[in-house]
Amino acid sequence: MLIGALALAVVGGTLGLYWFQPWKLWQDETVDEALPGAVTTASPPGAVTTSPPPAAAPAPSPTRDAGPRTVAGGELVSHEHSTSGTAQLVRLTDGSHVVRLENLDTSNGPDVHVWLTDAPVKEGKAGWHLFDDGEYVDLGKLKGNKGSQNYDVPADVDPSRYTSVSVWCDRFNVSFGAAELARA
Repeated sequence: MLIGALALAVVGGTLGLYWFQPWKLWQDETVDEALPGAVTTASPPGAVTTSPPPAAAPAPSPTRDAGPRTVAGGELVSHEHSTSGTAQLVRLTDGSHVVRLENLDTSNGPDVHVWLTDAPVKEGKAGWHLFDDGEYVDLGKLKGNKGSQNYDVPADVDPSRYTSVSVWCDRFNVSFGAAELARA
């Protein structure tokens, strides 16, 4: 009987550790990505260039911007976990969109995703569980709990239908933090 109880405790403890993954609260993962299409490379000081200068760039198309453009954005507010930084909806030069989290600082956790949603952002506990009530698009797993990151918006998604971004824990159905997307 004692062996059976001990085995049950070990299995229960193992499942509990897998489910909650408490060690992630003390592990930070920093990811710093450049905004797609906004990076330019420069030669280091004193470098000698031997190739001919590039040809003049064609004039921008009237239907395309000269560079990435922020079309909406806002400050992240804390929900279940202390969260700060900004969320931006950025239109790239090819017409596609990304959600960019800049200077993100939140807790790490199991199964955390970035969602584009139509839910309003409410501060504090009132905003914890709203984001799965309406329409949302899961843009993928959170790449890191700190830093600046880009999340592609699928081509078949109309980003103008969505008004907020949530850092969403799918495991516990709770928002770590969210930002209202104010149109620029």
